[in-house]
Amino acid sequence: MGRLELGVSVRHGRSVALHQFHEGALRVMRPHYLDDSGQVCYVVVNPGGAYLGADLFLVDVVVEDGADLLLTTQSATKVYRTPGSFAEQRMTVRLGEGARLELMPDQLIAYREASYRQRTTVTLRPSSSLVMAEVVTPGWSPDGAAFRYEEVRLRNDIHVETDQDTQLLALDNLLIRPPLHDVTGLGFMEGYSHLGSLVVVDGRVDQALADELHGLTAGREALTGISLTRTVSGTTGLVLRSFSNSTDELNLLLRSCTDYLRERWYGQGPLDLRKH
Repeated sequence: MGRLELGVSVRHGRSVALHQFHEGALRVMRPHYLDDSGQVCYVVVNPGGAYLGADLFLVDVVVEDGADLLLTTQSATKVYRTPGSFAEQRMTVRLGEGARLELMPDQLIAYREASYRQRTTVTLRPSSSLVMAEVVTPGWSPDGAAFRYEEVRLRNDIHVETDQDTQLLALDNLLIRPPLHDVTGLGFMEGYSHLGSLVVVDGRVDQALADELHGLTAGREALTGISLTRTVSGTTGLVLRSFSNSTDELNLLLRSCTDYLRERWYGQGPLDLRKH
C-alpha cells in the first residue's frame, strides 16, 4: 500500500507545498520549476517499480486558491499479473478559486493477466483549470498479442463546487476487458491497441476550442474524437479520445494539445519535463 498527500499554495508569487505526507510505496521528489511562471512541478515515484495484485495506492491533492501545480510520474505505471485480485489507485483532487492543475503521468502499461482499477475524483471551482492526460498501453506477452491483460478500468468523476451547491460536470468511465469482449473491433478500439485520453475543464472551453484541438490531431497516425460536457456555473469540460498503435504517437498528439493550451492561456512554452 502507498499513500501520498500533497497540498500546494502560493507564496511570494510562486506555488509551493503547504502540506506533504507519504507512507508506503509512494514518494514525491523535490519540487522544481520549469519556467518563471511560478508553476511548481512535482514528480511522483513508486520505489517498488510496479503495481501487483491487491496493491492499493491513495493520492490526495489540494491546490489552493491561485496556486499552480504540474504533477507527473517518474516513469510508466506498470501493472503486472494480479492473480485473484486487482491493483488499484484512488486519487482525490480539490482545486480552489483560480487554481490550476496539469496532471501528466507517463503511460500505464498493463501486462499479461493484469487487472487495474483507477478512480480519480475532482472537485473544482468555476474559476479553476484542469488538464489531465492518460495513455494506456498493452504490455509485452510471450505470444506477442496486444490484449493479454484481464481488465483496465479508469473512472473520472468531476464536480463543480459553488457557494450554493456542488454539481456533477462529467463522469468519464472507461472499461476494457479483453477476455470478455473483442475489444479490437468496430465500436471499441477500432483495430488499434493503444488508447490516449485528455480531459480539460476550464471556463474557456467551448466548441471552437474543441475544433482547434481536433485540428491539431490531423495528420497523426491515430483516430481521434472530442466531446464537450455540459456547462455548470460557467465552466465546461472536453474529453479527447485517441486510438493508435504507438505510445510515442499518442504522447506527441496529447502533448501538442497541452502545449497549445499552455501557450494560449498562460504564455508558457512547450512542456519539457526534467525528471531527476
